[in-house]
Amino acid sequence: MADKKIILTADAREALELEYRDLIDVQRPDVIEQLTLARSQGDLSENADYDAARERQGKIEARITEIESILNSAVSAEEAGIDPKSKKVGIGDTVTFQEVATGKQSTVRIVGQIGADPFAEPPSVSNESPIGVALIDREPGQNVWIEAADRYEVRILSISRK
Repeated sequence: MADKKIILTADAREALELEYRDLIDVQRPDVIEQLTLARSQGDLSENADYDAARERQGKIEARITEIESILNSAVSAEEAGIDPKSKKVGIGDTVTFQEVATGKQSTVRIVGQIGADPFAEPPSVSNESPIGVALIDREPGQNVWIEAADRYEVRILSISRK
């Protein structure tokens, strides 16, 4: 992952930085305190509290390392050469489209590889997802095919930017 640049929206970068600070400033000290307490209970070979704290510590340290790697490899959309003045769909844009066959309208926000959230409002999808791949570099009024399990055609209605 260190060789590949990861494109992050400002929101995704901020969320990762907040999670990182929480892991470093809150969760890591908490698990160290739990380990100290568990060690004081004596025999570690059959100490469930100690085992649970060590497992939690491993997960925290792994996530810290993962976030550091992501942030060290990350670039903004502008640094990746994406023109914020372009009339084409880019990372960070919110796109409204209509399925040609059904007439159903949907709106999604295109994000980088990190930060996709199908439960957000509007849902955010990765630029590497089938919807993201189909919409990136297209303009309103264009029809594109979404290469999913059931291939379907959509018409891009509008693009909005923050």
